[in-house]
Amino acid sequence: MVVAYLSAEVGFESELHTYSGGLGVLAGDHIKSAADAGINLVGCTLLYRNGYARQHVDSEGVQTETFDEINPNDFLRDTGKEIQLPLDGTILHSKIWEYRIKDISTYFLDTRHASNSAEHSSLGDRLYGGDDSTRIRQEYLLGVGGVRALFALGYDITGLHLNEGHCTFAALEMLRQGWSREELSRRTLFTTHTPVPAGHDRFRWEDVEHVLGDLLPPDAREIANSGESCSMSHLGIGLCGKVNAVSGLNSKVAEGMFPRTKIHPITNGVHHITWTNDNFKSMFDEKSPKWRMEPSYIESMVFSDNELTNAKEKAREDLRNHVQEETGVILDSDKLTIGFARRFATYKRANLIFKDLERLRKIGGNKIQFVFSGKAHPKDIGGKMLIKSIYEGAKQIQDEIPVIFLENYSMNTGLLMTAGSDIWLNNPIRPMEASGTSGMKAALNGSPNCSILDGWWPEACIHGKNGWAIGDGEDERDDERDVQNILDVLENDILPAWENKQQWLEIMRQSIITSVGFTGARMMDDYKRFYDAFDTS
Repeated sequence: MVVAYLSAEVGFESELHTYSGGLGVLAGDHIKSAADAGINLVGCTLLYRNGYARQHVDSEGVQTETFDEINPNDFLRDTGKEIQLPLDGTILHSKIWEYRIKDISTYFLDTRHASNSAEHSSLGDRLYGGDDSTRIRQEYLLGVGGVRALFALGYDITGLHLNEGHCTFAALEMLRQGWSREELSRRTLFTTHTPVPAGHDRFRWEDVEHVLGDLLPPDAREIANSGESCSMSHLGIGLCGKVNAVSGLNSKVAEGMFPRTKIHPITNGVHHITWTNDNFKSMFDEKSPKWRMEPSYIESMVFSDNELTNAKEKAREDLRNHVQEETGVILDSDKLTIGFARRFATYKRANLIFKDLERLRKIGGNKIQFVFSGKAHPKDIGGKMLIKSIYEGAKQIQDEIPVIFLENYSMNTGLLMTAGSDIWLNNPIRPMEASGTSGMKAALNGSPNCSILDGWWPEACIHGKNGWAIGDGEDERDDERDVQNILDVLENDILPAWENKQQWLEIMRQSIITSVGFTGARMMDDYKRFYDAFDTS
């Protein structure tokens, strides 16, 4: 059995910046966790030579971007293989590069080829760049080209795992390669993340027909059942036999988006080796190195107050040193550090805590400090305004409550922040958070979550024991209600616990234990049930 895992973005390491956020980093964690579990899987994605944008934020909070060229020779191995695809009346050429983790290879398709036109060469410039014309061609290369590349490399694909609708065209290519509709249904798993219709790619049917030609089946519109335009997710789900979402709540939302479709919940998990701070790794290793292959060993570990305190203080110091290097600001080691870092999409409400500055100042003055980080998509004006709003709020309370913004959020920054923060704040509009993997990383490093009951948190939260819930799981947006709920928890629960060392250490312990259920090892056990069920007869 060989499962082909396709994703438009994959995050393996910070400098190979072919990822924008949780979807890509999760794909990297999925592949790493599959390698740990010995699953016979092969990955495929695109090589974006300019990657995702490098973020710059000025003193007023205005985000601008530059695009740094990736040299594939610094990260990848040239396989020496190429594929050719018909496109726009000519031929699209793609090189194939390899990234290897243990026994699993992930292949990156690269359109920088001397035989390509300038237009076709530029298809691989930027992740989520360009207009629909560019995006549909990128997805054609990913899906159709991805399958053909794996066949060219000698793989016999017996199962297909499509990470979101960007990969849908791979299902059509498998039909061309000889699978029947029934085989495709038995052997394919489709994972949906995005809980809002606007987040799923739609292309004009005329454009899909032009790009795919006779690869598009005559009943495609009926399969997709998505109206005047082709929803890539609807088409993919219509072709695939099994569909999963990435948390329990997310699966319920997805079933509302895709009627008459059973959506199986497989809550995301993070690759525990990648996302454990070195200081915590050392603490775990002293108890049992077996945790590295089987994180459930952490559940039975007993940490003394000194061991837990020392590991956390070193992680906090790492973050403070990074903040000083990047901004020149010296954070106070005695203050409660609240971390918030993720994509700056508007539904995540990064500026919510500043909606009542007077009460925030009254509760947290000279007691707390904030570290923010995260990128807005270059075209997302609303997301950019959130960053500006944080800067504006920070200036009004800077004498009592320091607020730091670390620019150019990356995997490295993410690990520093999830491990070095004292609590991890998350306040999206429920139920729009698909999973929220940054919270899992924080929990693993003894940083309790304070979060809206969205994504993974309804499955994990024991209020006051391993973290805190904001509100009671209300779905209707009400910023005033939610900011008061945050401030209530901060005033009545978090700060009193912070001032009680024994209580705080116990919450940290429970946070770490909880995280074990949200690792990539557990996630692979869930996915393996689907992989094993692929009919290879």
